[in-house]
This record gives sequence, C-alpha cells and structure tokens, in this order.
Amino acid sequence: MGTAMNSSLALNLRDTAAPAAASRTGSRVADDKALLRAAAEVARDLHRPNPAIFWGDLTVSAVLGYGALFVAATASSTGLMIAAGVVSMLALYRAAMFIHEISHMKHSAVPGFRLGWNLLVGVPLMVPSFMYEGVHNLHHARTRYGTVDDPEYLPLALMKPYTLPLFVLVALLAPVGLLLRYAVLTPLSLVVPGLRKVLIERYSGLVINPAFRRRAPEGEARTHMLIQEASTSVWAIALLTMAATGIIPLHAFAVFLVVVAGITLINQVRTLVAHLWENEGEAMTVTAQYLDSVNVPPPAMLPALWAPVGLRYHALHHLLPSVPYHNLGAAHRRLSSVLEANSLYHKASYAGLPGLVGRLAASTMGVRR
Repeated sequence: MGTAMNSSLALNLRDTAAPAAASRTGSRVADDKALLRAAAEVARDLHRPNPAIFWGDLTVSAVLGYGALFVAATASSTGLMIAAGVVSMLALYRAAMFIHEISHMKHSAVPGFRLGWNLLVGVPLMVPSFMYEGVHNLHHARTRYGTVDDPEYLPLALMKPYTLPLFVLVALLAPVGLLLRYAVLTPLSLVVPGLRKVLIERYSGLVINPAFRRRAPEGEARTHMLIQEASTSVWAIALLTMAATGIIPLHAFAVFLVVVAGITLINQVRTLVAHLWENEGEAMTVTAQYLDSVNVPPPAMLPALWAPVGLRYHALHHLLPSVPYHNLGAAHRRLSSVLEANSLYHKASYAGLPGLVGRLAASTMGVRR
C-alpha cells in the first residue's frame, strides 16, 4: 500500500527537508536492463490472481479480526481485552491491506472481490477502496515516483529527525479524522458551497504527500466513489449515533477506535520502511525506484505480520506491479536463483524492521550509511 493504507491526515513535512540535501538515487542510476528483462521473464506465468486465495485469505482475516474485536469489546479482564485487541488489529490489518491489490487488479479476474472487500472491510473501517483506486497507481507512474506529484512519497531521509515520530504518531488520529470526514464533512459537502471540491481534492485519498491534490473521478470511477462514500457516511453516522445513544457501549466503541488506530499506526510504521525516501524531487529511472524501495524476504518471519499481503516484497512489486501478492514470493525465489550475487536486485533486500528504522533515523541526522 504505496505503498499501501497511509494516514489520511498528512503533515506538511516537505518544508522541513534540508534545502542543501541532494538526492542519493534519482536519475543518476541508469536502468539495469538485465535486471528488468529477468524480472519480466520469470514472471510471465505469475500475473493471474487466484480467486480462491483472495477470497479465502480475506474471509479468514475478516472473521478472525471481527471475532477477536468482539472478544476484546466484551472481555471481563484487561489481559484478555489486550490480547484479543492485538489479534483483531493484526487480522483486520491484513484484511485491510487487500485495498492495495484492488488498486492493481483487473476486477474481472476476481469477480465481486472489490464489492465484497468494501462490504467486509472498507466501509466498516471507513477506508473504502475509492480512497486508493485512482491514487495509488500514480505512485507507480514512471515520471511521478519520488516527485512532488507522487501522492505516496516524501523525502523523509532528508528531513529533520523530529519528522519521523510525527509521521508515525499522526496515524493515531486517523479514526477521528475518518469519522469527521464521513459523518460530518460528507453530508455538509452537499450543502456548503466549495466544500465538495476540497473534500475530493484533499480528503479522498490515502496519501502522505500534503501537496497532492486529487482530480475528481469521472465515469464509472465516479459512480463507485459516490456509492462507497455514501455507504461509509451512513455507517459512520450510524456508528456515532449508536455510541451516543448507548446501543453500542462506549467501552466497545472505544475498543473499536483503538483497534483502528492500531491498524493505521502499524501501517504507518510499515510505510516508514517501504522506501528509503532518499529522492528529493527529480524523476527516477525504474532501477532507481527499485533501489529506493525495500524487500524484507525470508528467513525473517515478522514481516508476515507488519508487511502482509505481499508488502514484504515492496521493491519487487515496483518491478512487477501487476503480479498478485500470492505470487511475489515465487518471483523473488526465481530472480534470486537466476541473477548473480552482485546483481542490483539483491541490494534492495534488508533483514528486518529495526535496521531499516535505524538507517532512516541515521539519514535524518546526517549519518551516511
């Protein structure tokens, strides 16, 4: 998700970048044609999504997530509430990350999946798929990646050290921001002149670049947006009404908000290490984009939790954006076996989360690695 589900509340962090800092990747890295050719070759039979895997994975994740949420909301002990809450957060986080697959897939390949996902996850968690569709694909555009026109990029490695904790902690405000967006601003936008335009441009995309302005969807995309937006608005208003009238106990409502905040927090941490964030604005070659992105392949096990649904192969995804998540592991193994040890392909692989966070923190403090 980029990157995948990013916070809908963006900080104006671009202004904090060191003005004299230069890009460490950018267009100076020429395309490695052998790497690009090898990636295309090994993935020839890997582009078709498997509907059984998509539906099975989503269904199990959603059932586990909502079941654990119910246990957390009704638990009689703090320990059980916390344990169930963590399970719910991780399971619903995995379910939510399918928004990334939806933004890339041909919907005819897995019929009904977008509708099913929105009913199971998108609307209940207030992140309907229109907030990523038509936005995330711009992050993959050859001339947009890493530039001011990329909705999912900030040169975090070139910014001040304090921007990193701010970038992560702002995600905790997401549940409040989403309720405000759908329960208050959506209905108001129907009667307040000018608000609708602002809502679409600035608050209808899961982005991290505060300078990005979304264009209003047209045609079928507009129809899907209006249906999803109206459904989410009705749900948000109903949720607040049920909490205010006691139909849903305030404790249970608070547990729901904490779980949603946890989902956005862990995703923001994942976003923090999805790229190296070392480009300061110029267009980049495909190879440079790959090297600015991150793979965390096996044998590491924890990425399956904090970078689920194929996001542990984020750099590889930038080489092969149409390969579904369940085939990225096979693509990685094939490439690793056919490319030499000194291939640039291996330079985008990292051991785990702590080292990546440490590298980024060191970069913000001017320590080169």
